[in-house]
Amino acid sequence: MNKPESPTSFEGERPIESPSAAGADAGKPVEAPRVDAGGPRRPAKVFTVQLSRATAPSPSPPANVDRTPALPQQPQSRAERPVLPTNDVHRQTEPPAAPNPIAEAMLRVGSQPEQRLQMAETEAEQSTVAEAIPPAVAEATPNAITPKIDAASRIGVLLVNLGTPDAPEPQAVRRYLKEFLTDRRVIEDDSVIWKLILNNFILRFRPRRSARKYAKIWDRDRNESPLTVYTRSQAEKLAKTLEPLQGVAVDWAMRYGNPPLASRVEALVERGCERILVMPLYPQYAAASTATAADEVFRTLMRMRKQPAIRILPPDYDDAVYIEALSSSLETELSRLDFKPDVILASYHGIPKSYADAGDPYPRHCERTTELLRQRLNLAEDKLIMAYQSRFGRTEWLKPYTDQTLKMLAKNGVKNLVVITPGFAADCLETLEEIAIENGKLFRRHGGANFVAIPCLNDSEPGMLVLWQLALRELKGWV
Repeated sequence: MNKPESPTSFEGERPIESPSAAGADAGKPVEAPRVDAGGPRRPAKVFTVQLSRATAPSPSPPANVDRTPALPQQPQSRAERPVLPTNDVHRQTEPPAAPNPIAEAMLRVGSQPEQRLQMAETEAEQSTVAEAIPPAVAEATPNAITPKIDAASRIGVLLVNLGTPDAPEPQAVRRYLKEFLTDRRVIEDDSVIWKLILNNFILRFRPRRSARKYAKIWDRDRNESPLTVYTRSQAEKLAKTLEPLQGVAVDWAMRYGNPPLASRVEALVERGCERILVMPLYPQYAAASTATAADEVFRTLMRMRKQPAIRILPPDYDDAVYIEALSSSLETELSRLDFKPDVILASYHGIPKSYADAGDPYPRHCERTTELLRQRLNLAEDKLIMAYQSRFGRTEWLKPYTDQTLKMLAKNGVKNLVVITPGFAADCLETLEEIAIENGKLFRRHGGANFVAIPCLNDSEPGMLVLWQLALRELKGWV
């Protein structure tokens, strides 16, 4: 969950590489998205998608059979072909929904991380193409993966991350923090006392300190924060992988800062998008991240006379491809280390405990992600632990706290520690500065020896495979 700076940090941000898009010609070899969890690049596997079906000659009817010709059966349109099974009594003869091909592939393939991702990706591509195209449409358009969507009915896909200041300078950070900290989803206290604290203390003193932290991680070549660099790259790579669908426009936005979320929704509508899939890049749902992104989208729609149809990506904290991508990336990074970690710590962005007590499912989602990672990596509960970082203010937040956990581990004799941040889709201030720099120093200062922060999925090929399959899943029925 990329969140602005908190006591330790309050801003969010980091990069990924996407799988290649499938080829456009039926009957020709189609290049599957290449997933390489690390190491040298290899040629992608090639498979062939057969879009047409062979038709066997009809046998002559027996002499005693009525030869009155039957009315020709009209091919079903895309709208008439249900994608999912239904409980409607008139459709009980339909076959049951096929299991997720990606998840099945994950379970069947070998133990090598690269092999798992490569096979999962290939089978998903084959299954998606085969299932998404009705035979009648495939035969009518033999030279296209999917029918061309009319320009007036374009579909938009909008990636949304938390946000970042425009520069590592106090004035830019102040603008960003003010927008972030006045959101009632983030700080639910709207009292006069909070407003006095915010305007007279936090916005006066924190921006200068936060600007110095941003300066440590700022991309000087592009003059942008890592979160901006990575989120843009994710959108560009996802757009390439979705090119075979034709008529799908991909854009990106920030909930706070630039580019504003409202402006990108409006831009997609201006481009003719009548349907928009909004993809908040938070694997674990929280009202302070996912919900506030949805709020802003719907506030934008309230100003429109002609509104597009909207879908909001659900959280993917237990998605098989997400868990596999995290695990394989971690295994690749561990293989490059010159030490073996005594403990692996999964650090998630924290939220106030009162939010969870009020019904926010965030801690349950974090716990489930950690549990699935333990199962996939075959690690005991004391070898892969979890904690919450970035607490802000004096109120109680979700525990255990990451910084206190690091101190305890070091004091208890843990010398080699690896930290992963599964709640962040891209590296940002919280991962690059708070974890990798500040908490690394904290661990060593209390007796630790080796400390490594594992990069987020960013725009790596495993990370892009996650976004690609989530987009395909949520676009079903639209493409």
